[in-house]
Amino acid sequence: MPSPEENSQDHASDSPAQDDNQHPSDSQQKAPADRDKTYSESDDAGKEDNPDEEEDTGPALYKRPIFWIVGGLVLAIVIIGGILWWLHARQYESTDDAFVDTHMVRLAPQVAGVLVWVADVDNRHVKPGDLLAVIEPSGPRAQQEQALADVRQAGATIGQAQAQLQVARANGAKAEADTIAADAAAIKARRDYRRYEALARVNRAAVASTQIDAARAEAESREGEALSAHRQAQSIKDNIRVAQEQVKSARAQYHSQQAKARQAAVTINDLRLTASVSGQVVERSVNVGSYVAPGTQLLAIVPDQIWVTANFKETQLTLMRPGQHADIIVDAFPGVHFDGHVDSIERGAGQAFALLPAQNATGNYVKVVQRVPVRILFDRPDPRHWSIGPGMSVSPRVKVR
Repeated sequence: MPSPEENSQDHASDSPAQDDNQHPSDSQQKAPADRDKTYSESDDAGKEDNPDEEEDTGPALYKRPIFWIVGGLVLAIVIIGGILWWLHARQYESTDDAFVDTHMVRLAPQVAGVLVWVADVDNRHVKPGDLLAVIEPSGPRAQQEQALADVRQAGATIGQAQAQLQVARANGAKAEADTIAADAAAIKARRDYRRYEALARVNRAAVASTQIDAARAEAESREGEALSAHRQAQSIKDNIRVAQEQVKSARAQYHSQQAKARQAAVTINDLRLTASVSGQVVERSVNVGSYVAPGTQLLAIVPDQIWVTANFKETQLTLMRPGQHADIIVDAFPGVHFDGHVDSIERGAGQAFALLPAQNATGNYVKVVQRVPVRILFDRPDPRHWSIGPGMSVSPRVKVR
């Protein structure tokens, strides 16, 4: 027979099962509470493991006043900054379609020949008058000597013509004197003859017939001599005119020979090729011994005077005028600003000067904003940036307001 203790244990072990069967709803009600308790315990455990983590029990960020205050200040700064940037940017017009430009000087001979000397000036600076090349001068030198000899001969011909003119003028003066003397003798003889005739009419016996005949003959002879003297004087005058024409012809020949001599000197000078402008020598394509013909390009010179050709859009030219300040940035020297000014604006868009200009009157038409070349000059070229040359890209900015 079981003892009272065993009965009490069996009763105690059976009572929970009976309570569970009798009150299932109570166990279901207790389960969520147990789960909540389990979750809270796990959260407490997590908080114990991460003591630095603070519990966020406040309102959301966008609901806090500080968020709207800071946001309003940032928005105001952005708006004010945008307005200030627009007010500043509207004063300028800029483009990246720009490059350094200049008028390249290309050196070419005017006579054919062989180069006997060429200066070693590749990529070096030269000044006007510097000798760059020499062509073989044998033929042109002989032509120059012949021309100088012809000039001397023409000068001697002038001297001879002038001497003949002096002789002709002296003969002319003598002929004039002879003419005056012959006229005077003819007049005296004529008067004597008239007096004899008058005396014979008054008194026939006063004058013999032979005297009258002699006076008549003397008058006729003197008139003939006077006529001959006039003709001789006229002939000498003609000789003087001929001598004068010979002098003119000799002088013209002299000037012609002088012109030939100058042409020969020019040809000699053309054999010595010199720099015509100050700049840097580039693109040398010949050397000593090269045969060159007239027009053959030997080398090119980049002048010191350079500028910027900026192709602005036609809509950017509304307020642009010559003389306006320009800020120039060369891609080869980033961060360096060069001062300049607008020199001129080309009258016409670039496409109007193309080899095959557009014919907008035919076919379909699509409007495209054209670009107009604007020349910008450097105000103060910096010798430290001497390597700036044609074709380099630049970014100019022109102050138009």
